[in-house]
Amino acid sequence: MRINRTAFAIAGVVIAGIVVASLTRARAQDDYQAQREAMVNDLVARGVISDARVIAAMKQVQRHLFVPSSVQSAAYQNTPLPIGHGQTISAPDIVAMMTEALKPKATDKVLEIGTGSGYQAAVLSKLVKHVYTIEIVEPLASSAKQRLQDLGYTNVTVKAGDGYQGWPKHAPFDSIIVTCAPNEVPQPLVDQLKEGGLMVIPVGEEGGAQKLYLIKKKGGKLEKTELADVIFVPMTGEAQQ
Repeated sequence: MRINRTAFAIAGVVIAGIVVASLTRARAQDDYQAQREAMVNDLVARGVISDARVIAAMKQVQRHLFVPSSVQSAAYQNTPLPIGHGQTISAPDIVAMMTEALKPKATDKVLEIGTGSGYQAAVLSKLVKHVYTIEIVEPLASSAKQRLQDLGYTNVTVKAGDGYQGWPKHAPFDSIIVTCAPNEVPQPLVDQLKEGGLMVIPVGEEGGAQKLYLIKKKGGKLEKTELADVIFVPMTGEAQQ
């Protein structure tokens, strides 16, 4: 039997190339994992978060998959990043702070206003029963929905629309998280929050002073706790009318 040494050599080169490519991808993934671990460890060291479940969720969700490829190298820096259409993904410390403030439980049903790229919803999905999230920018809603589906986040439901009116069909909610800033807390969101429920929301004018509040609904009234000075994109649509 004649052996085609050229064919064997070519096959060897192809196999070697596949192995190298696989190892390169694996190393890249490990690099991101190391960066993610370092990012979360820094948040813990700075006292931003302390809840073990929130820490685990932040370590599991791959932030670099929720930002454009052009800024993936900065995915695990503590900074907001552009995601297109004049919108941003919040800095990791803001995501962590807002998530922990909600005291998420495995049985919770959560409403998010401002899906963006889907990162905040992905983090919450690791901690609660279901996340309903609304994004007013249709292309972002569409891409976030597809991204979350592709990554296996089956307990997140995305809708394109104006979040000012909430999502009455699925109310009441155990908690509500708002990732864009209205000038005042929308009453429809208050109405859709369960008695005893928590809402975390930035409030203030675009370009002006904004405060991040934790709000508890108690006896039909709102108890507000100021968490931090923040800068968020404005809530658009009906909120601006």
